[in-house]
Amino acid sequence: MTTDKRQDKDCDCAPGMIKKDGKCVMPEVSFASFFMALNTSAFYHLGEIADPVSGKTHKDPLMAKHTIDTMAMLQEKTRGNVSAEEAELIENSIYDLKMRYVKLTSEPE
Repeated sequence: MTTDKRQDKDCDCAPGMIKKDGKCVMPEVSFASFFMALNTSAFYHLGEIADPVSGKTHKDPLMAKHTIDTMAMLQEKTRGNVSAEEAELIENSIYDLKMRYVKLTSEPE
């Protein structure tokens, strides 16, 4: 477990970076951070978060489904090899994304 301070309004690091030993560095790589990157990608494809450059949202149900399916595959492949906290993160993330996907694809066009 690291005691790195996450980026806040007082940090002079670029977005996504943290201050460690007086230097701006990328945060430590972890399974949870990798999984959350996939989660963010799915949210983007579901139109839940805006493109950081254009500020516009975009809905791509096929890419959202592909990302959710990838996450479900990782869940199966890593079952029994993740911590209880990671397993809960995986389960809750996939469930939430599936519900959002169903809502998106059930909306009239």
